[in-house]
Amino acid sequence: MMQAVIWWSLAAALVIAELLSGTFYLLMLACAAIAGSVAAWVGAPLTAQLLIAAACVLVALAALRWVRKQWGNRRAALDFDIGAHVYVEIWHGRTARAMYRGAHWDVEFAGTEKPENKNWYEIRAVRGNCLVVAPPQPPKTSI
Repeated sequence: MMQAVIWWSLAAALVIAELLSGTFYLLMLACAAIAGSVAAWVGAPLTAQLLIAAACVLVALAALRWVRKQWGNRRAALDFDIGAHVYVEIWHGRTARAMYRGAHWDVEFAGTEKPENKNWYEIRAVRGNCLVVAPPQPPKTSI
């Protein structure tokens, strides 16, 4: 029973560390620690507990790798900000600050020409809290 408490304590510490760091891997390790605690609770020897926890980690990593491979580069397709327009009032070289969706964002100019003050720009990419913008493209007309 004492081993199960140690496993649960380890799982709780890993969950707390995951919440502080934001990595998904620590959450997988916490799940493995929970599997080890279940093995300890049913009376498995320490070697079996460690093997069960290791197997749980390997399965979780394989599942994460499979999911990432399946999703591929779909993140860009799900990024709703790309193609939206943002109003930039004052440029400081090739960077600026702009209000977008109720918050201040860093803005970086992606075009080759000099950005104009007080103008609308189209979002081409999002890198963290930085919007990469360029002049809006004229609408395409089909003949």
